[in-house]
Amino acid sequence: MIRIVICDDESETRAYLLSLIQAQPYLCEVVEHSSATAFLADPRETDLLLLDIELAPGSPDGMDLAERIREKWTGQQPIIIFVTGYEHYVFDAFDVDAFQYLLKPVDEEKFAKVFARAVARIESAKEKPALTLQFANTTKTISLDDIYYIESSNHKVILHLTDGEFASYVKIGDLELELQGHFFRVHKGYLVNLSYVAGYTKTEVALTNGAKLLISKYKYQEFVKAYLRFLKKGVGL
Repeated sequence: MIRIVICDDESETRAYLLSLIQAQPYLCEVVEHSSATAFLADPRETDLLLLDIELAPGSPDGMDLAERIREKWTGQQPIIIFVTGYEHYVFDAFDVDAFQYLLKPVDEEKFAKVFARAVARIESAKEKPALTLQFANTTKTISLDDIYYIESSNHKVILHLTDGEFASYVKIGDLELELQGHFFRVHKGYLVNLSYVAGYTKTEVALTNGAKLLISKYKYQEFVKAYLRFLKKGVGL
């Protein structure tokens, strides 16, 4: 089930977009909101947001809402497709990582193509476990298979990723509980992705990216048991 929100102050536009969604071959739950304020008051997670930019006065406009989602959203980040009558906002849409920018009146064939691509991305993300973290004004959802290991440093954690690093003010102990089964805390400062273990000794674990991390002597036996359980279950990210 894909949860979709249409946020537009024009009832006719909402009805038209709803008809386009219902014509697609996917199982969807669709919710309509006439303002950004109404959307923000809805606590449920959203997979896909069809968002107008110029909403009714008295409420944040669509671009403001998108910025708030990208900067402060602590839950799942929705895919955002702008549906607007104004072409000049298109470059601003890149700044909030919009998936697509559709001009009104929306062409049915183009909508179907864009919608199918959005659904494919949503379903792919749902199949892979992920971690959502916040740092400063940035919220990022990271697939677990993009994380080699997590390091505790100066009251924050640093995620060592396949494409760089990401830091967040979260306790490594909380991540240890959340990620158990896929990750193991080999040392007070390191939480290792078991998928990327290349080998180990009684004093260190080697990862496939070349990193070598210390194993606490108090953690070694439990690490070996956890890693063997992981291999036996064939857990793959």
